[in-house]
Amino acid sequence: MKRISRIAAVYFSPTGTTKKITETIAEECSRRMQLPWKAHSFTLPSERQEILHFPSNVLIIFGVPVYAGRVPNFLLSYLNQSEGGEAFGIPVVVYGNRNYDDALIELRDIMEMHHIHTIAGGAFIGEHSFSYTLGKGRPDKADLVQARSLADSAASSLLTETYATPIQVKGNIPYRPYYIPQKKDGTQKKITSVFPKISSECTNCGRCVHLCPMGSIADDCHSYTSFCIKCGACVKGCPAGARYYDDETYLYHKKALEQEFIRRAEPELFI
Repeated sequence: MKRISRIAAVYFSPTGTTKKITETIAEECSRRMQLPWKAHSFTLPSERQEILHFPSNVLIIFGVPVYAGRVPNFLLSYLNQSEGGEAFGIPVVVYGNRNYDDALIELRDIMEMHHIHTIAGGAFIGEHSFSYTLGKGRPDKADLVQARSLADSAASSLLTETYATPIQVKGNIPYRPYYIPQKKDGTQKKITSVFPKISSECTNCGRCVHLCPMGSIADDCHSYTSFCIKCGACVKGCPAGARYYDDETYLYHKKALEQEFIRRAEPELFI
């Protein structure tokens, strides 16, 4: 087996759910393989100043959230500049209890295209960025058990040289289009131009400014300098609960998701 000397947990995680799953897998691989591991976030603009570049001796646990059924489209240009150096990797996607659609196969393909040889993969559930009830509290203890199981199986396959690459995962090729929300009348409407509103409860603490993965919130906390990806970081991270959405399509889409996908989705592992 090609020598692996360390493990990297690499992720985009505005609300911390993808971080939790990716780091759990990395930590368990570290324990199983007796190797050090290190986290590398590319969530904030400052963290995306340098292109991702990996040597061949690293096992990369690569995590992204699912947005509209795919890898977030604003990340594609950044990810497509990465270089894996013929390393091994595990693609991981985290979705808000609806479906991961083609996100996992798309992430796998990105990794393979940039010379990261995928030997396992997983789709996990996190609390939806729009909601406090859809996937509430996830990933939870049961999810983390599954994450450690994926790590243990992947580590075993590497140690015994019984892996196959690229890993076969669910998904469509060509990938399905990004999902577009529907209005009450059934017509589709993009919500890319929708921004959170700010209530009088805002204390101008600046936490939202530092949480925004697009650097879109101005220092005054009340205006925007770029677009909003609806990641939920500023809304869920505001200590005063001062940020909210009031767009009709956004709220209708949120309610429809909460009503239709109330069931507990379970992680899917691919070894």
